[in-house]
Amino acid sequence: MNPQVMDPQAYEQQLEQKSHALTEAFAHYNPPALEVFASTPANYRMRSEFRVWHDGDDLFYCMFDNVAKEKVRTDQFLPASELINQMMLALMEELRPNRALRHKLFQVDFLSTLSGEILVSLLYHRQLDDQWLAEARELKARLSNRFKVDIIGRARKQKFCLDRDFVVETLNVNGKPLHYKQVENSFTQPNAGVAVKMLEWAIDATKGSEGDLLELYCGNGNFSIALAENFGKVLATELAKPSVEAAQYNIQINGVKNLDIIRMSAEDFTEAMKGEKRFNRLGDIDLNSYQCNTIFVDPPRAGLDEGTVKLVQGYENILYISCNPETLNDNLKVLSETHDIVRFALFDQFPYTHHTEAGVMLKRRQA
Repeated sequence: MNPQVMDPQAYEQQLEQKSHALTEAFAHYNPPALEVFASTPANYRMRSEFRVWHDGDDLFYCMFDNVAKEKVRTDQFLPASELINQMMLALMEELRPNRALRHKLFQVDFLSTLSGEILVSLLYHRQLDDQWLAEARELKARLSNRFKVDIIGRARKQKFCLDRDFVVETLNVNGKPLHYKQVENSFTQPNAGVAVKMLEWAIDATKGSEGDLLELYCGNGNFSIALAENFGKVLATELAKPSVEAAQYNIQINGVKNLDIIRMSAEDFTEAMKGEKRFNRLGDIDLNSYQCNTIFVDPPRAGLDEGTVKLVQGYENILYISCNPETLNDNLKVLSETHDIVRFALFDQFPYTHHTEAGVMLKRRQA
């Protein structure tokens, strides 16, 4: 992101350019009209990372301008949530005069929520000791007078966690509060406002569905928890252990009764579904007991591998969220052989960048 081009006055024009480009890129699939879900033009990012620059007695956050090829002092950051901006100022006031906390500090990461919680990670090029821990505890106590904050200290092969390494977000989805444990260094949707719109769009796209839902790459259960109301049962898979643990926590706090999550890669699950291999990780889950007419995928930037594309193609309905339209386009070359796009959406998770989040709903073409 180039800090110099973040102009809220130009946001609508930039979004129009993204919409036009996405429409053009997928025109050969003859999709319906693009549904566009805008971001707020400022304070939309729930997480941000900043390098820390030492200049004598001064200490400040900085970012790197990829165009000018230089560092930019960043006392405040327009895309970051209001909570992060408030914490940036308060934290730096504490760090500047404190040698134990500032010594060889090179990066600060923030993870905030709409529900008012914030997690601060301090990253160091040195080993942390008892003095650092004592000062960090006092820092947290002072900041807690103003913020609902947790602090983590990280160095090579070290992690000091002052109470929690996660926040709990609450999203208001169609008037219903959904609660999500979000763990440090685990994937979460960065733009909470747009994340709500994505969930509401997915719920609407699958409304009236028959049978059960299979989800691959479920993360912390973000979509599967929201979509459970539209299906008899939901079976979801995720490989990352912290995400699976968070998902199980989220199932409990949201009181979802019809959702099972298993720790397994999409590739392994493909083999299990085909009966090519039996995995102990499935436990007592009987795959044959699910009548999944719909599959939901939200893969990493690389998209779906060839085997998973073929697995996905076997379902009546396909809901596909993509953070990389290029790999989505590539996967659709196969999926469009048997399915038609019936919903097409742009979710502007990342204003002022070229990145575009897309969503498609596909239905099997009738013979």
